[in-house]
Amino acid sequence: MTGDQTPQPAGGSGPPPESGAGYTALGYLIGGLAVWGFIGWLVDQWLDTGGLATGIGFLLGGAGGVYLVIRRLGTPS
Repeated sequence: MTGDQTPQPAGGSGPPPESGAGYTALGYLIGGLAVWGFIGWLVDQWLDTGGLATGIGFLLGGAGGVYLVIRRLGTPS
């Protein structure tokens, strides 16, 4: 019957947004910072660079996390 159809949302026919997209993005960012920050800390302990490698590790982890968020979830439209 025609009256039993669910209304379609206005704005486009694309797939609905992923339900856990925010948690996915947060996980990529925190994971990148944690992993690369830890690797930088290990390099600091090994080479005794006074925190320089840890800072570089955090920067690389943050940049990698942002890259993964953009690649996985796409750019906002």
